[in-house]
Amino acid sequence: MGSTDRPVSPRFLVLAEQRFDTLYAKTAICAIRYLPGQIAAVIDSNLSGRSVEDVLGFGGDIPIVSNLEEGLARDPDALLIGIAPAGGRLPAKWVELCVGAAEAGLDLWSGMHGPLAADPAVAAAARAAGIQLHDLRVPSRSFPVATGAALDVDALVILTVGSDCAVGKLTASLELAEELKRSGVAALMVPTGQTGILIAGWGVAVDAVPSDFVSGATEWLVLEGASRGGEVLLVEGQGALSHPGYSGVTLGLLHGSLPHGMILCHEPGREHHIGGGLEWTAVPELPAVVEMYEAAASWIRPAKVLGIALNTSEVSEREAHRLVDEARDVTGLPAADPVRFGAGSLTEPILELRSAV
Repeated sequence: MGSTDRPVSPRFLVLAEQRFDTLYAKTAICAIRYLPGQIAAVIDSNLSGRSVEDVLGFGGDIPIVSNLEEGLARDPDALLIGIAPAGGRLPAKWVELCVGAAEAGLDLWSGMHGPLAADPAVAAAARAAGIQLHDLRVPSRSFPVATGAALDVDALVILTVGSDCAVGKLTASLELAEELKRSGVAALMVPTGQTGILIAGWGVAVDAVPSDFVSGATEWLVLEGASRGGEVLLVEGQGALSHPGYSGVTLGLLHGSLPHGMILCHEPGREHHIGGGLEWTAVPELPAVVEMYEAAASWIRPAKVLGIALNTSEVSEREAHRLVDEARDVTGLPAADPVRFGAGSLTEPILELRSAV
């Protein structure tokens, strides 16, 4: 799985062992937010006995359990690995848990770089139990170098970009698409990562595509999104141009999607790029980030940043309002936390651009 439609909508037991937080459990948290009816329980022995609502502030009474056995009592159909361990490979304890889940008849879903099928113990257990392995990050087809075909789509293409990793690009894309739909526009989120694929049921994890073909994969995604009836395509961004580890995939997305406009995602207070040993890299100030993306877009197809989507999940509501006002003041652009305060002010410039092109 990777560039094909999701075949089923299972009821998930979500593995988030000792990492059920907003930084490391992005897959788990987005699944809870956008697929709440499909979540049976979350495994995290550190937080067992509490509800998801109690920990995250949303998610209702989905329980957090301490182990696989407790999770199986909640009648799941599949185990979803909801966090990404260092190196993108299954730790030994998780291999044992996955084998146990397979033996219990659960399909296994993962978005890690290391495919489930590549682990001998997991693969053997899957074969013996007759269950399915779904590796969300593994593309099911190859891609050419980009040709600029995205220039010819009738849809308006909006790319979410970021000041850093894990600042809410997927969430902003989903929230903007839903707000546009409420305005009567056929908007579609175009998934470019494993969690987006999980939620939308199709897409390509572009960070698993060889670097020469990232822009080609992105181009294919834009064409596919248009063929699915999207009048406005919200292309899910990845990484950040200023991040020393992930700038390559960011630029590939920018030049493959050839957007008409961009929404910049940012978490206020983030001083350094996340990742081990990156204290020497500072997250640029917002005006500099805007300028950076507009300059990079101009090399191929000029596009402006239309607004700022803030992630204020770690601060109080009062502080969030202040940060939104500050982002608006320093950039001169519409700003909002689309989850906390709604995405209306961010969709307004998108609708204006749609009328102009």
